[in-house]
Amino acid sequence: MSIGERWGLIITVNKNMVPFDDKSPFVTSGIRVGTSAITTRGLKEKQIPKIVELIDTVLTNHENEKKILAVKKQVNTMMKKYELFVM
Repeated sequence: MSIGERWGLIITVNKNMVPFDDKSPFVTSGIRVGTSAITTRGLKEKQIPKIVELIDTVLTNHENEKKILAVKKQVNTMMKKYELFVM
């Protein structure tokens, strides 16, 4: 079972060339994650390093339910400051 299946996640990435990569675009050497979902909610460049840290924690600990739940709690706490729909 994948991380996404286990936790009900949908993460969309593509195989575009990673900026400053020395490999051909035809060689998958990294992923590029879009930010439209978070910028729509008002997050800016300042929050990106924390988001990267959280993603990395989940990917490197994908079998550690305790760590994944801790990340989920951090994400929910962080996102309370940013409304999903602003009216």
